[in-house]
Amino acid sequence: MKRKKGWTVTGIVLVIALFLNIPLLNTILTSLKTEGDISSSPPKFVFSPTMEHFENVLYAAGYNFPKFLLNSILLSVSTSILVILITLPSAYSIVRLGFGTKRLMPLATGIRLFPPIIFAIPYYMMFQAVGLLDTVTGLVLINIFLNIPLALLIMIGFLQEIPKEIEESAVMDGASVFQILWRIIMPLMGPGVASVGILTFIFSWNDYLFAVIIALSEATPVTLGATMFITSWGIKWGDISAATVLSILPPLLFTFFAQKYLVKGLSAGSVKG
Repeated sequence: MKRKKGWTVTGIVLVIALFLNIPLLNTILTSLKTEGDISSSPPKFVFSPTMEHFENVLYAAGYNFPKFLLNSILLSVSTSILVILITLPSAYSIVRLGFGTKRLMPLATGIRLFPPIIFAIPYYMMFQAVGLLDTVTGLVLINIFLNIPLALLIMIGFLQEIPKEIEESAVMDGASVFQILWRIIMPLMGPGVASVGILTFIFSWNDYLFAVIIALSEATPVTLGATMFITSWGIKWGDISAATVLSILPPLLFTFFAQKYLVKGLSAGSVKG
């Protein structure tokens, strides 16, 4: 009975997963169809696959998609590293030193409650004044601002789970605050740091709003680059689908290999023994 119940649950989960991923599966199928198969009615589910659209995305004149991928990688990796470097000492200052507990922390986390669109015009004007329009650096700065509140909350939650006695022992041995933070606290907060890095990477990769506003040509990420296949002559559904498939591969692979750290990080502290 238990085995039968297990197979039933597995079948239900597979059906639900298949239903939820229909848009993604349709995108993958469309990227492998010819233009004739894409426009056929009713839709064809049996067809001869082609790599034409992937070749158009990677090599067609006027679409520098490899550069779009590089911009997104630079944006996501840089944002993840900088957010970790900012929020780890900030969380330590709040939890252990009591700095900004009453005002700074509520302000930092409360900013995330505002719709991001309200920051669009101020960012555009500031970046125009300092020459950061259409730069990956500008996008990195924006995404740092957007991701710090959630990252700070995660870091604080993890830091509160670490016994303070460990740090007191280090102080007795003559360790400074800096040494305690980077040599003791950071290794112990590995799952939390990994969670922040993964979530920040995904959120930064998926950013579209500020890419439309800030990136004009040189700093175009994949989220914006995929829309360039919508032209005045029509929508190139095959090319858009191929660009979408290529754009989801890096975060998908990254999340696949780091998922155990993400699950461990987000579930840490939920059970106390």
